[in-house]
Amino acid sequence: MEGFAGKVAVVTGAGSGIGQALAIELGRSGAKLAICDVDTEGLAATEERLKAIGAPVKADRLDVTEREAFLLYADAVKEHYGTVNQIYNNAGIAFTGDVEISEFKDIERVMDVDYWGVVNGTKAFLPHLIASGDGHVINVSSVFGLFSVPGQAAYNSAKFAVRGFTEALRQEMAIAKHPVKVTTVHPGGIKTAIARNATAAEGLDAKELAEAFDKKLANTTPQRAAVIILDGVRKNKARVLVGPDAKILDVIVRITGSGYQRLFSAVAAKAMPR
Repeated sequence: MEGFAGKVAVVTGAGSGIGQALAIELGRSGAKLAICDVDTEGLAATEERLKAIGAPVKADRLDVTEREAFLLYADAVKEHYGTVNQIYNNAGIAFTGDVEISEFKDIERVMDVDYWGVVNGTKAFLPHLIASGDGHVINVSSVFGLFSVPGQAAYNSAKFAVRGFTEALRQEMAIAKHPVKVTTVHPGGIKTAIARNATAAEGLDAKELAEAFDKKLANTTPQRAAVIILDGVRKNKARVLVGPDAKILDVIVRITGSGYQRLFSAVAAKAMPR
């Protein structure tokens, strides 16, 4: 894809799924990669695939919830490549459970990874992106950052927060006239391991929930998602919807307003195990 040759791009959660697909597509497009993940085996696999296509790559284990480590990581990437142009804050986890039965720690864990991980990455790299003269922040929210569904209060909270944070940042960069573009990404059902790796509240079968998601809701491949995301980044889109389901659901919410809640509750009750 044009427009990425020579750019230094950081991708979190690059050990699998969308993160891995983004790293590989960026590598094929001539970018220099800094990839990170807590999954060292998956990270090593991504690193090998990048090396196989001749893409420069720096791979490091990183827990996005560890703020000080993230700040040090940003400085290390800048020192390694001399500049940083793009940060793809993609790392995320999932959890299913009604508010009534969810533990505080479960909700906090989702917020720590899915929201604060994005904030940590953005804040850590923003000075370097501004200094590059050609920066771009790409934060991955979800269709669950556009509407809410039962059983996903924790995930909804994090992804709505990512959306608000990122949309505010885009406006701030424009007002300050900083050379940094900002994009929010809203993937629909993607064929990744996030559902299989998800946790669930006590009394729920996480495996059954994952199988239901993979069978009924995951429609777009990570490779296709990466192409859509990078096309949106290249065009400096404020918002990128990934997958036909994301586009359809966005329209439904726009048309029905709060009325979508009644509709989605009925669908969720039939589609997903309770």
